[in-house]
Amino acid sequence: DLGTANIVVSVVDDLDRPVAGGWVHSTVVRDGVVVDWAGATSAVRKLTADVETRLGHRFTSASVSVPPGISEGDTKVFRNVAGAAGLDVTEVVDEPVAAARALGITDGCVIDVGHGTTGVSILRDGRVELSVDEATGGHHMTLVLAGAYRIGYDAAEAMKKNPARRDDVLGVIRPTLEKMATIAQVALAGHDTPMVYLVGGSSSFPNAPDVFATRLGRPVVRPVEPLFVTPLGIAMRKPDHD
Repeated sequence: DLGTANIVVSVVDDLDRPVAGGWVHSTVVRDGVVVDWAGATSAVRKLTADVETRLGHRFTSASVSVPPGISEGDTKVFRNVAGAAGLDVTEVVDEPVAAARALGITDGCVIDVGHGTTGVSILRDGRVELSVDEATGGHHMTLVLAGAYRIGYDAAEAMKKNPARRDDVLGVIRPTLEKMATIAQVALAGHDTPMVYLVGGSSSFPNAPDVFATRLGRPVVRPVEPLFVTPLGIAMRKPDHD
C-alpha cells in the first residue's frame, strides 16, 4: 500500500488471516502519483525483506492498491514499484475495494480519511459504483495545529500523533473533521447507503465516528486499527464476484 503518509506491506495466509506486516512513514506519493520512484522502491524492498526475515519465507508476488480513478499510466507506475522491488504483481485493486474485503462487505460506503485527501466510495456487489476524492486529510489537520499553536509543521505532526496531547488536539482539528464529513455528506446525497465504514489513519481520533455520524445522519463503523484496513485487504484473495 503506497500511501501519501505511509507505505505498508502486509501478509496473510491462505485463509486470509493476518500473519505479518510492516510500515514506514513516507512521502513518496502525492495526490495518487508516485513522486519519488527510488524512495518508493527502496521502502518496499526493505519492508518486504523485513517480513521475509521474520517469517523465514521468500515472497515473489504481491497485490498492489491504487486510488480509484487514477490514470492507466499512474497505475502502471504503482505496478512497476513492486516489480522493481522484486515482486510480480498478481492484482491491482482499488483502495476502497481492498478496504471492503478486509471488512467483509460487498455493499456500502467506505470513507477513507488519508493524509492528503478524504475519499468516499460506494460499493455495489464488491465493485466501486461511485468514488469522490477531495483534498482534505491529515495534512490539513497538521496545518491547522501548526497555526493554532504557532509551531512548525513537523512539531505539529508530532503533536497530532502524541496520545498525551490528544485533548489539546481534538478541539482544534474538529472543524477539519467536520469538513471531511461534509465532503462525505455531499457525495452521498441521493444514495441509499444505510451503513458507512470509516477507515484511514487520519480517522483514528476518538471523536471521528461521532462527527461523521452526526453529519451523515446514519451509523458509522470504524475498525480498531483504521490505518491497516486497506493494506490487509490488498493481500486478501480476490473474491469470485470481483
